[in-house]
Amino acid sequence: MPLKTRINDVRVKLVNRRTERVARRQLAAELASFVTPAERAELDNMLGRHTPEETREIRDILHQQEIERQLKATVVGGYRV
Repeated sequence: MPLKTRINDVRVKLVNRRTERVARRQLAAELASFVTPAERAELDNMLGRHTPEETREIRDILHQQEIERQLKATVVGGYRV
């Protein structure tokens, strides 16, 4: 494969990765707005209508956000309780 083609392939991959990261951050921000138990139940209900493969990324983001919420809840005065 010519060097010019390789360089172009790398550039395309980098642009695609950046686009995916931006989209994931935007999705995470939108999912973070579901904070009340009722909102989370509604979201879980919607996700339940789809296969695990279809909702894997959303569930991964929600799981990570829940871990972060729990960690923040256990920190008091800069120390973990």
